[in-house]
Amino acid sequence: MGYTLVVCEKPDAAKKISEALSGGKAQRFMVEGVTVHKFAKDGENYVVASVQGHVYGLSDPFKERSVYPSFDTEWYPLNLVEKSTRARAARRLEVVNRLARFAAKFVNACDYDVEGETIGFNVLRYARPGSEHSALRAKFSTLTTEELNVAFGRLDKGGAGLARAGRARHLIDFAWGVNMSRMLTRSVNERTKRYRTISVGRVQGPTLSFLTSREREIREFVPVPYWKVHGRFGGENGEFDAECGGRFLVKAEALRVLDDCVGRESTAVRSASVAVSVMPPPPLNTGDLQKEAYRAFGFSPSKTLMAAERLYLSGLISYPRTASQKLPPTIGYNSILRRLAESGRRFEDASEILRSESKPVQGLKEDYAHPAIYPTAGRHPSGTLDAGEDALYDIIVRRFMAAFGPPARQEVLKVDFEVEGHTFRLQGKRTVFLGWMKYYGKYSARRDDVLPKISVGEKLKVLDLKVTERFEEPPPRFSESTLLEKMENESIGTKSTRAGVISTLIRRGYVGGTRLTVTDLGLSVAELIQESAPMLASAELTAVIEKSLDEVEEGKASDVPIVRDALKSIADQLVRFEEDERRDVPLVVGDVSAPPGVTLGKCPICKSGELRIVKSGRTGKRFVGCSAYGSGCRASAPLPQRGTVRPFGACQECSWPVVRVMLGRRPWSLCVNPACPAKGRKKIGL
Repeated sequence: MGYTLVVCEKPDAAKKISEALSGGKAQRFMVEGVTVHKFAKDGENYVVASVQGHVYGLSDPFKERSVYPSFDTEWYPLNLVEKSTRARAARRLEVVNRLARFAAKFVNACDYDVEGETIGFNVLRYARPGSEHSALRAKFSTLTTEELNVAFGRLDKGGAGLARAGRARHLIDFAWGVNMSRMLTRSVNERTKRYRTISVGRVQGPTLSFLTSREREIREFVPVPYWKVHGRFGGENGEFDAECGGRFLVKAEALRVLDDCVGRESTAVRSASVAVSVMPPPPLNTGDLQKEAYRAFGFSPSKTLMAAERLYLSGLISYPRTASQKLPPTIGYNSILRRLAESGRRFEDASEILRSESKPVQGLKEDYAHPAIYPTAGRHPSGTLDAGEDALYDIIVRRFMAAFGPPARQEVLKVDFEVEGHTFRLQGKRTVFLGWMKYYGKYSARRDDVLPKISVGEKLKVLDLKVTERFEEPPPRFSESTLLEKMENESIGTKSTRAGVISTLIRRGYVGGTRLTVTDLGLSVAELIQESAPMLASAELTAVIEKSLDEVEEGKASDVPIVRDALKSIADQLVRFEEDERRDVPLVVGDVSAPPGVTLGKCPICKSGELRIVKSGRTGKRFVGCSAYGSGCRASAPLPQRGTVRPFGACQECSWPVVRVMLGRRPWSLCVNPACPAKGRKKIGL
């Protein structure tokens, strides 16, 4: 009776806290199959329990899941909301509720961020009403013994803003997702007479919009050919390659350069060497870590976050969900570096940093709750981590050490040669001083070119010349890493939720592949959103809500008007949708199972319609068809079933469209008219 109940978000954290505060003397006991820890400290009894993440979720009172509008929401035990978590959530809730009955004091020791504060607030609110306001808050960024003892020695009641912002965000997202998804699902089902659930959330809508806008750019891109002239030159110091000018838009011009220069001699006319300094990269925050792990290892943002979470719970790194790029002196630079140096040859460069007595470079971004991600160096992790965790730990340690390194120095060399009035350029760079790159190792992506020594006026032989044809490239598709960066730049989602949003879009089948390709379903859903509920695609509105919730977190604003305005926006969108339906405005363009057509040009048969790439609903094959099919035009043509097909102008022989087929390394052009005179007796390749 009369103990202090400490509520943790995860079992590993509960164990670490108990061991740290008790000096390793905490006792374990079981309550309803759940491990609980107890110990005494400074004459006070403690009981530490964990809930394994969210154990309460929002829901509405309607058993029929197609009902909308739905704004009558409440928090329910997760075992009543999600079938997959029933047993686990119910058991842990029962344990905390029983322990709360006899507690005299409460400490919220969940992760110190929006989600952790929301979890702790809900657990305490429903276990012992009123305790959510009287509970003290433990704030820590690592699970080391030293920091946990300091955190529990300075408990306060801070964190109320985080809880309000977290609960408000959940409420807005639930109302947004439920109402809009049910509205779009009904629209699709009534028009297609086939059931398909269309699900999209507040942050997923704008993110899908980014992807589909890029996808349309790529699909509508017309590759323009150009030519480049490359030369191989030889001198006293070896052979090397150089390039003439930039690109030639006319092949004849490139061939003229070839004719002028073959068999001639070249002269070095200009040589410039420039020394540049390369500053160390800032310390890692969540987004930076996700991007670096993708670049170095190909890890998805969600995989990186899960691995980082395990490293944190193992006491190896600081809290990984942070926006900060700053390392405050309070983390103890020298102590961490000393332990890294003593951990073995893997990080022996840490001793060199210690001797230099340097300070870490600081980035621009800040986070009031946590510093940038750094290694605790509490123990050497070798043998205790899987390959992915070990790789992530390695890059975190090396990025931490790189922050203490001096700027690297590189030499950039440019040499121009003239051959019969045509200029060829050789350029490259080499690192003359590693600086921080030494500590970051292979992750610094350093690339040095072998630069020959060439003096102005030196004569060189033209050993070989060639003209190569290339094509302008469309804008690249987003990877998970670049999409994450786009979301950050547009201020949609949070550092904790962005990776999950991307995973959700992939799981729902809206996008797929390493380079995120929008599927036919994703394109149709995006079109449906734009026609039926354009607010869902608004990055600006989502960013405004995020900024407002950030102010709630910091205690600068109330959550009430923010929730009210968001719900009003949802209601206005639903009203507009209903009004459009009563006026019989076509809200859905096409079927959600077919992509929107790509226009190739005017139909040469009926002269009024447009030829488009369409997909057969019966066979699933794509072909060229006329938009005036309903008026009687039967113009059609087959298409290759593999590869990306893009418009490429009109055929000079028959005026039918020419398409560019991108398949394999070399694209090819194709007149879609099977009867084109230029084809003679050859048939179109299918």
